[in-house]
Amino acid sequence: MESELAYLYLKAFHIIFVTSWFAGLFYLPRIFVNLAMAAPGAEYDRLLLMARKLYRFMTPLAVLALLLGMALWQGFGIGGGWLHAKLTLVAVLIAYHLYCGKLYRDFVAGANRHSHVWYRYFNEIPVLALCAVVILVVVKPF
Repeated sequence: MESELAYLYLKAFHIIFVTSWFAGLFYLPRIFVNLAMAAPGAEYDRLLLMARKLYRFMTPLAVLALLLGMALWQGFGIGGGWLHAKLTLVAVLIAYHLYCGKLYRDFVAGANRHSHVWYRYFNEIPVLALCAVVILVVVKPF
């Protein structure tokens, strides 16, 4: 009974931190869209500040989501082909998160090479990944 309660709490907090991390993954590229359209000045600086604060806020959320996910995986023997696919998508999301940090640093350095349209498409990656992860976790197709 205690093990089941621990599992439920771990799962609940994992979902909370994953949801919070995804909020950042959804919003940071939207800030990049606006940065790509803004001219240097007060608006640009304000958007850079927002991007920096959001990235610094969402990174610990990602770490906590990952740690809790690993605790669920290792502590409760969760497994199957669906989990391998999910973990692959998680790796893609980690790379996406880190690439967002690189894109932010490019904006700070004045070295952005992408248009606002590119960022609009780039913003769809976590949406597609979330859909796939939820289907894998809920349906467990293999």
